[in-house]
Amino acid sequence: MATPMFRFDPVELPPEAIALRQEVREFIKKHDDLMGFSRGEFNRDFSRAMGKNGWIGMTWPKQYGGHERSSFERYVVIEEMLAAGAPLSAHYTGDRQSGPNILRFGTEEQKQFFLPKIAAGELTFCIGMSEPNSGSDLAGTRTRAVKVDGGYKIDGSKLWTSNAHRADYAILFCKMAQEGQADPDRHAGATQFLLPLKSPGIEIRPVRNLLGEHHFNEIFLTDVFVPDWLLLGREGNGWNQVTSELAFERSAPDRFLVLFQLLREMVRMAGPSPDRATAAALGKLIAQLATLRSMSLSIAGMLQEGLQPNNESAVVKDLGTRYEQDIPVVARQLFPTEPELEAAETYVSMIARSTMNAPRFSIQGGTREILRGIIARGLGLR
Repeated sequence: MATPMFRFDPVELPPEAIALRQEVREFIKKHDDLMGFSRGEFNRDFSRAMGKNGWIGMTWPKQYGGHERSSFERYVVIEEMLAAGAPLSAHYTGDRQSGPNILRFGTEEQKQFFLPKIAAGELTFCIGMSEPNSGSDLAGTRTRAVKVDGGYKIDGSKLWTSNAHRADYAILFCKMAQEGQADPDRHAGATQFLLPLKSPGIEIRPVRNLLGEHHFNEIFLTDVFVPDWLLLGREGNGWNQVTSELAFERSAPDRFLVLFQLLREMVRMAGPSPDRATAAALGKLIAQLATLRSMSLSIAGMLQEGLQPNNESAVVKDLGTRYEQDIPVVARQLFPTEPELEAAETYVSMIARSTMNAPRFSIQGGTREILRGIIARGLGLR
């Protein structure tokens, strides 16, 4: 039997995507005061402005507030925004994965209610997957849902939930409560809900990162009632749905472009005539970036064809994680400095922020071990 192969066909951007790039750059220039070192900033007004330009839900059907544009056009918008450090957090999760998951598995009522609001930049989603004591082992989730009259009662907790304190909804991953002995199938009963975060019984506590910033949260759910119409997909189909959602999360260029501005600053500092060692180190990073971009564009091509590039997305995410963790290491080797968060010099503060953020790159979107398990299965090795 032939060994399964990953598919990374070379693709070229179509003319309409190339033309769109200049339009996006003009928009970024107009909002230059909002651009920063990373996409982590949360700004609903900026998201609404992107929605007005038709740059959220770009590939979705027009009947749901989308714009029926190509995956390549969407790729150009995201690439330019990430490279500029645009404040995308208010809409990015909804655009990247929650909306597509609703489009694929949601009811007609859910599509009509949620998708136009996401596309307009009016509705913010977060991801309710990881839990205390289970980490990236989603099959080990302990959050439980019980069917009751008119809906479900849910108890449990979630951890590392980005922007939960500011989001309107979460796509919650849990399991249906099982009576008697535990099912040997660890995926049995897995189910997703569209959870309103203002529901009674929800407590959201901040989890501050190494920089002292509040992006992450722990969510506690105690007898939280979710009406029937907010069940996403089918009871017990949650594992299939969540793996589809994670493929969307891992396929975007944000898995290797978050530190693009630091790389650009390193090139500026090296100047037009760097020494051999500096030129070689920077050349290697730029070659890796070009390769990752080519692979990511190939995934955009697969999405345009309606394919589900789960394995390819895992490869790009794993390689992108290593790449982004290498950048601050190489930077400190080439241009030594003591990291200082509040430094006036751009490079010094960039080094500080990137060094302290680097550990999370190999956790978000699935740990390296989880990703390599997916890759191994894709190669028929397990």
